[in-house]
Amino acid sequence: MLKILDRYIIKTFFGPFFFIFSVLFFIFIVNIIWVQLGQFMGKGLTYWQILKLLFYLGVSVVSLVLPLTILLASIMSFGEFGERYELAAMKAAGISLTRVMAPLLGVAAALAVMLFFFSNNIIPDFQKKAKNMLFNIAQTKPALNFTPGQFIDQIPGYMVKFDKIYGENGENIEGVFVHKKASTYQDQQSIVAEKGKFVPAANKNFLKLVLYNGYVFEDKLEGKPENAKLRQPDQAIKFDTLVSHFDVSEIINKAIEKEQITDDYRFQTYGQLNETIDKNKKDNDKFFSNISNDVLNQTSAVVTYMDKNTKSKAAAKPQIKLDTVKGEKKLEIIYNAYNRLDNLKSTVEGKKNELSPNIKYFSKIVIYQQRIVSYSVTCIIFFLIGASLGSIIRKGGMGLPVIIAIVIFIIFYVMNLGIENISWSGKMSPYLAAWLPNLILLPFGIWMTYKALTDSQLFDAEKYKVLFKPITKLFSKSKEHKRYQ
Repeated sequence: MLKILDRYIIKTFFGPFFFIFSVLFFIFIVNIIWVQLGQFMGKGLTYWQILKLLFYLGVSVVSLVLPLTILLASIMSFGEFGERYELAAMKAAGISLTRVMAPLLGVAAALAVMLFFFSNNIIPDFQKKAKNMLFNIAQTKPALNFTPGQFIDQIPGYMVKFDKIYGENGENIEGVFVHKKASTYQDQQSIVAEKGKFVPAANKNFLKLVLYNGYVFEDKLEGKPENAKLRQPDQAIKFDTLVSHFDVSEIINKAIEKEQITDDYRFQTYGQLNETIDKNKKDNDKFFSNISNDVLNQTSAVVTYMDKNTKSKAAAKPQIKLDTVKGEKKLEIIYNAYNRLDNLKSTVEGKKNELSPNIKYFSKIVIYQQRIVSYSVTCIIFFLIGASLGSIIRKGGMGLPVIIAIVIFIIFYVMNLGIENISWSGKMSPYLAAWLPNLILLPFGIWMTYKALTDSQLFDAEKYKVLFKPITKLFSKSKEHKRYQ
């Protein structure tokens, strides 16, 4: 059973926790909106579809938001305990800092376990939904996805081509060609116009196109006998303005969340990633073996050639030094050997470039899998750092604690990115790369906890003034008047 003190400590922690989590989640979502803005704005999406997409994208940031939230909330809650002298009162009553930290350590461990299951079971599913939704938006919203000078068949039943597309949102077009897809026994229709413009339609399921100065070429063939078709003249109708509506409801409403991408490693759980890693290892071993054999064969050919040309034709004679070969024969041997070595060097560099994508992809898979666990451990490490810092600085609120927490998180994030890039280049094991930031911060967290338990004056400015006073005296003038010396 939780005691009154435990409930009070947990209540004090969760007050700033929910507020900070909401703020950080909103900040990360805004960043996602900024990055993904061009992919879904102006595509005729409903507010519900936009909110759903943002929710799908936002779920994946929880793995970063939660550790930072724990760091901030623990600093603020323990800072408030110290600022209100509650920590001093607890210690005076014989309650150690370890006892005060125990209930929140349990909460941090529970949150870490929840983050693992969330990252393992929920985030992959939402990553899949978000990836497919973004892909389908790009594919199924044709109003702004035309390429100038190319035939596009995204609109059901039509083939279109525009020579030029311009305007703030690409709404103005020139050199318009629209052809209605039809069989030999159906009415044929083609539209040619000098210019046109996309205009918002009253019904979002339709694409409205206004065309200017053009012709409609049409053959009325449907339902007529073969002889009548032969006598049917072509019809050309000139127009100044023509308004056309294209029904795109099928691709908008049915395909917007259709799953077309299913083979991304980010859609898999920890166990499924093990199978993907094993398969990738086997493929890489086979790939590396083929490359090694190619390089070794070419190297052997070069060595055989050089050895062959530096020996005499008679098998019984000893090996001849290159310096003893005369004139043009010597130059020929050197030139051919140089070319072969240069080709070998080019081959090795080419094979190295072939290896790099395989190494990078393998590292990405391993790091993604290991971070499902490592970010959960980060929650506990950040709690140790935050609780210790809060009890030492004894400051609550949104001032100094927030600055310190953000600095620590930035260091952690930069380490993550830097080590990740090193691993991608093949210079570090991806398993080590995923855990190295935690391995670096863990000793710091243990040290900070020790300092907090021993009531260290780590952030006492007066302590550092006394420490550096002998040095500062060397650079400061004496203020005592000469007459009193």
